[in-house]
Amino acid sequence: MTAFSFVNKKITPEQIFMTSVLVVNGGNYLYNLILGRMLGPAAFADAALLITLLLVLSFVGMTFQLVTTKFNILFSGNQWKAFENYMHKYAIIFGVAIGALLFLFANNLQQLFNTESVTMFRVFAVGIPLYFIMSIKRGKYQGKQNYTNLSVTYQSEMWSRLLVTLALLLLVPMNSAFLVAVGIVISFVFGLMPIKFKKISFAASNILTVENKKKVTTFILLTVGYELTQIIINNSDVLLVKHYFNSLDAGLYASLALIGRVVYFVAWMFVMLLLPAVIEKRKEGKRTAPILFKYVGYISLLSVTIVAGCYLFPETIISLMFGDAYLEMSSLLWQYALATSLFAISNIFAYYFLSLDYYVPVILSGILGLSQIGLIVFFHSSLAMVVQLQIIVMLALLFAQLLYFSSKRNI
Repeated sequence: MTAFSFVNKKITPEQIFMTSVLVVNGGNYLYNLILGRMLGPAAFADAALLITLLLVLSFVGMTFQLVTTKFNILFSGNQWKAFENYMHKYAIIFGVAIGALLFLFANNLQQLFNTESVTMFRVFAVGIPLYFIMSIKRGKYQGKQNYTNLSVTYQSEMWSRLLVTLALLLLVPMNSAFLVAVGIVISFVFGLMPIKFKKISFAASNILTVENKKKVTTFILLTVGYELTQIIINNSDVLLVKHYFNSLDAGLYASLALIGRVVYFVAWMFVMLLLPAVIEKRKEGKRTAPILFKYVGYISLLSVTIVAGCYLFPETIISLMFGDAYLEMSSLLWQYALATSLFAISNIFAYYFLSLDYYVPVILSGILGLSQIGLIVFFHSSLAMVVQLQIIVMLALLFAQLLYFSSKRNI
């Protein structure tokens, strides 16, 4: 047996995807680090707002991706084709509607978030329909567990955003936030590669049976509900800090958030593997809890390692990643990492239940997500208080998810 054939047999598509996600996360961090160093804390605050909007968009897009993933496994033949047209129909409708709203209210957003540029919101708005279509494509790959092609679409989006944005900032003498927005939208086009022009028939979506349409609608509502809570929990702190604090503090907090969220971004990789595996097992009538235990164990180990590193070497981490201008945040790094670790673990439970069509975790996340906003609105005397409030809320969320799981021991 040759060395090549040995390696070829040992490397699985799942391992390729996991490696790819680590590279994508590394590339996204490099993207943020370059922006943070090139722009400085004040200008980086506007760029970080765009990055936060991109995260918000990714959560909305995840609805299309997860719904497509699930029913790619459950549907076949004409029902799958009808469902595919159904998803494209609503991706285009919602993409255009949300993009139009963002475009029209760009001036209001500029005032709300104290940004220098208004055009950055309008450029970003143009890319929203593209992102939703890209999400459906990823859902098809994920449902088929075609992790190689799924990896390619994430890689192409990440590298194009990094390289195009860097080139624009170095070569084009325009507002930096506007250039970052252009780079983001161009990356969506690369994320669609290879582009296959396919006729989308809105009428064909009507072939979907009433029973199947009901299943799809129920799951869409569950997923939308949960993704909205994800948006609230994962992004409200950055947006509220941008509103309540000055540009310097907002830029410093944005750097803290980007470093501290590393656990969540890596945990997302396990969610991508968890969902199709759980849906497949349930379809076969087998127990699904062992899959949950495996991924919770992985994320817990990862979380302990990262929080410990942030506690022991905060100044080294911040200095290496963003530079000495951001060292003021070093004492809060491990605390933010702890908050996101708790969220990442509870998130695995929530997505697990979501794949099994349980709606209670969505309600729990929604209640605690709104409570996070309320607490920060009323108690924001310092950045430290903002972080510590999130730890309290995430502890409550994880405890609630564990209680709910204990009531469903037979799954």
